[in-house]
Amino acid sequence: MSKQQFTDYLNRPPFAGITTNKQHSPQQTPVQEQEPNVAPPGEAPGPEDPKKKLLDSITQLGQTNVPQLESNIYCMSIIGQVEGHIQLPPQNKTTKYEHLIPQLVAAEQNNKIEGVLVILNTVGGDVEAGLAIAEMVSSLSKPVVTLVLGGGHSIGVPIAVAGTYSFIAETATMTIHPIRLTGLVISVPQTFEYLDKMQDRVVSFIARHSKISEQQFRELMTRTGELTRDIGTNVIGADAVKYGLIDEVGGLGKALRKLNELIEKARASKEEVLQ
Repeated sequence: MSKQQFTDYLNRPPFAGITTNKQHSPQQTPVQEQEPNVAPPGEAPGPEDPKKKLLDSITQLGQTNVPQLESNIYCMSIIGQVEGHIQLPPQNKTTKYEHLIPQLVAAEQNNKIEGVLVILNTVGGDVEAGLAIAEMVSSLSKPVVTLVLGGGHSIGVPIAVAGTYSFIAETATMTIHPIRLTGLVISVPQTFEYLDKMQDRVVSFIARHSKISEQQFRELMTRTGELTRDIGTNVIGADAVKYGLIDEVGGLGKALRKLNELIEKARASKEEVLQ
């Protein structure tokens, strides 16, 4: 068979249309699979889903609309038990002192913040952590108003009196009792001396930052017959004002009005210095 006859044979069916070239034309190029776009590490993720934000706000705050307000007052809350150097069980409602100290530092450095409102509802907790918070509050150069709601017990008392002015709700209570140790205690005279010195630190701080005397506070602290499982005194609202621990009985409205008054006085004193 000649070459021409062989070519004619291939051009007849069923061989017609078959090409021996294995390279695809541009129209026949197979579609290549592309990997999904993944943001490289280090780049910020895209905007979050609005539904997810709504669910997060409901989960964390119990409401769908969180009021946003630019304010010159910083509010800091101390809720539950003051957690110090030892981590408490997860079922305990706690306030970690290592979270509060940076907040106070930021409030002191921020020029837009002119006053601090401290709200307490605490059962007490770590003594040194509570004293650290109280010292930070008392050393702020800006006006500070404290408000006791529910309870300001144990080491919450020094924090409650550490502000420039203090309020307590009419139904709120403050438990005053001696310092106690939990866990392993070595029964030697040095342990008693350590507790006595720590007690002196707490009593002297409260006496310096309130109108109560050390003698009267120690009398309340060592009173018998009021607490079922301890010695001490449970002071309620107006009694805390009567003893001189707290300046005034009141709630949130009074606390904010007083703080605004203190802020105005601080502004006026600054203007006098500048003039």
